[in-house]
Amino acid sequence: MSGKIIHFKTAKKQLGYARKESQASENKAKFGRDKLQISKEKFASSKFKRHLDSHKTDND
Repeated sequence: MSGKIIHFKTAKKQLGYARKESQASENKAKFGRDKLQISKEKFASSKFKRHLDSHKTDND
């Protein structure tokens, strides 16, 4: 038997690390935003909310 000895425990751990790494990269692409994008979205949502609030009527 000539070949490399494989320890199943370490191979299983390495497979788990690889899966977690691929999941992390997918999440970065899906949810990752930089500060500029976040601040732009917050500004746009607050601007829209102010616009809607300014058009409310008081029906007490």
